[in-house]
Amino acid sequence: MAGQGLPLHLATLLTGLLECLGFAGVIFGWASLVFVFKTEHYFEELCEPDAGLTGNGTGQAECKAQDERFSLIFTLASFMINFMTFPTGYIFDRFKTTVARLIAIFFYTSATLTIAFTSADTALLLFLAMPMLTVGGILFLITNLQIGNLFGKHRLTIITLYNGAFDSSSAVFLIIKLLYEQDVSLRASFIFLSVCSVWHVGRTFLLMPRGHIPYPLPPNYSYG
Repeated sequence: MAGQGLPLHLATLLTGLLECLGFAGVIFGWASLVFVFKTEHYFEELCEPDAGLTGNGTGQAECKAQDERFSLIFTLASFMINFMTFPTGYIFDRFKTTVARLIAIFFYTSATLTIAFTSADTALLLFLAMPMLTVGGILFLITNLQIGNLFGKHRLTIITLYNGAFDSSSAVFLIIKLLYEQDVSLRASFIFLSVCSVWHVGRTFLLMPRGHIPYPLPPNYSYG
């Protein structure tokens, strides 16, 4: 690894970790977001009129049909993680990094904006938004895994770090829940996530290759 390229490589590594930690696998924190959706009365029309007679200690009524609807959304989104691995991997292999990341940003931003502007009356849009959020996230992870190629013998360690960051991003929805309890609206949180797409675009063109990062890394390799 050329000495003059070390700062660029480290910037790519650290921003990639932040991207995976803050965006890629947020769907795993679904349970925290369900609390917010229930408070906002999403799918409450599925509950029986007397469902409010039994509370769960949080002030929210227990409703089996409502819970099943939320479970179905999570199941669909989780299924997309595995189902879309092959298509997204093909897109990354065939069309290279820039195209794959722009597709990821499109899906992710569309999903966060959809969630931001949904309400109890349009809750069915979550069936579209959550799978899109998942597809965008898995593409973020796939395009970032190649960064390990920049670090030679530490390649596998970097890949492991990225996978760990992907799973740890479940904390994002927990943070949104905590902010919601401090009177930060769900809309404001997801608009912020949407605005972060500017950062994703900047990173795509400044800190990522247009094609693929080769392994082993050739001398004087440059990108960005």
